[in-house]
This record gives sequence, C-alpha cells and structure tokens, in this order.
Amino acid sequence: MGLSPAPREIQGSAASTIGPRIRGLGQNRVVILLIGIGLAIFVMPDGWKIPIILLFAFLEFGETYFTWRYSRRAKVQVGPETLIGATGRAITDCRPEGTVRVHAEMWQATCEAGVDGGQRIRVTARDGLLLTVEPIE
Repeated sequence: MGLSPAPREIQGSAASTIGPRIRGLGQNRVVILLIGIGLAIFVMPDGWKIPIILLFAFLEFGETYFTWRYSRRAKVQVGPETLIGATGRAITDCRPEGTVRVHAEMWQATCEAGVDGGQRIRVTARDGLLLTVEPIE
C-alpha cells in the first residue's frame, strides 16, 4: 500500500492570496490594541477595562482599514508604459536618431523634427528599446 501524494494548493484560492498579504504587514500591526489592553489591565479602574479594550480594538481596525485604503488609492505606475508622455532631455543630437535621458535613464530615440543636444523632449511612442520623441517648445 503506497502513500498518496500530498494535496496541492489551489492556485488563486482565497487562502493563497490573503495569507501572504497578512504576513507581509509586519509585526507592528497590533501595537495599538496591545497598548489598549495594557492600559486597561494595569492603569484603568475596573469599570473602564472593557470599554478601553473595545475603544483600542476599534482604533486598531480603523487604522488598519485606513492604511489599506490609502495604499491602494492609485494604480501602480511601473513598466515601460509610463514612458509615454514623459519629458526629458536630448543627450546627443537626434537627427533622426540619437540618445535621450528620460526618468534618469538613457534611451536610444528617434525624432522626425530633429532635436539638438540639451533640448527638452517629450516621449510620444515606444518600440522595444527605441523611443520616439518630439521637441518641447
């Protein structure tokens, strides 16, 4: 009689998507609640212990919700798509090909209108590692 293989984790399940996010929040995610419990146990009189714990639990969940919403307020802007519309400077003359600096990176570029070295440019398109730029007047 052989052993059956271990069950595989289902890709995209709720457990696999939520688990890493919760672990990634850090160890300080319950500090407010722990402060409230400490105050309730060691400082507050008997009648105030439960309300203080509930207040700090509410503050902890509110802070977590606010931080979660605040961190997702805008789309992440990464990747080559962010270059379209970006401005920079021509390093060499682009007549029609040359080198430009955009987002502190050097790129090979083409410019139909022609750009002198040091002139400001705007990226209009991208084809692989080649940018199409136009002069800013």
